[in-house]
Amino acid sequence: MAAALYRALPANDAGALFVFAHGAGAGHQHPFMTSYAAALSERGVSVVTFNFNYMEQRRKTPDRAPMLEDTFRRAIVGAVNQAGAAATGAGWQVFIGGKSMGGRMATHLGAGLDRWPDVPPPAGIVAFGYPLAPPRSRRTGDRVAHLKTLTVPTLIMQGTRDPFGGPAEIREALTGADPAPPIEILGVEGGDHSFAVLKSSGRDQAAVHATIQDAVADWIRARCQPR
Repeated sequence: MAAALYRALPANDAGALFVFAHGAGAGHQHPFMTSYAAALSERGVSVVTFNFNYMEQRRKTPDRAPMLEDTFRRAIVGAVNQAGAAATGAGWQVFIGGKSMGGRMATHLGAGLDRWPDVPPPAGIVAFGYPLAPPRSRRTGDRVAHLKTLTVPTLIMQGTRDPFGGPAEIREALTGADPAPPIEILGVEGGDHSFAVLKSSGRDQAAVHATIQDAVADWIRARCQPR
């Protein structure tokens, strides 16, 4: 599968490897993916992006979840091997996540640790724009039940204008989970599914993305053990 490594510079390397999956409609070379991967690497987090099989085959329809999950697991093994060959220090903290569908598949893997590959277990999960429910549909059961079982620390960055569901809707969907899963939801005020804000807001779009990238890098760093 196609993949790319964005290596953190040794001077600020957090010892974190983030395996970053793309969304349903665009592959790992989409500008959102490349810009966020580069920005996180500049902030000390090494990132590996990859393509799911259907994207490699230039099909528009994503594979079914079990195949996506299997591809994600193989990407994690490849990422650990690839990053390990370029490592300057000992040991990695592995993080997984993705944009939209990619983030949802990461939470599937986090909820199914009995099928985790033979690499270090995930120290955290990051979802950029969790697709709670397709626009114009409020059916969320199949996208929520597994979240309630998560034991891996998880960060969800969610725009308040996201048509797939905003931060409040995700919190409401998780109500009643016992014990409560370790999920932190950070709202991006005025952001849509890709965190774009309205021009009428007067906010600088680059600054919005930079704030998100800072928050994610800080969250990952806080969960990295000393090397």
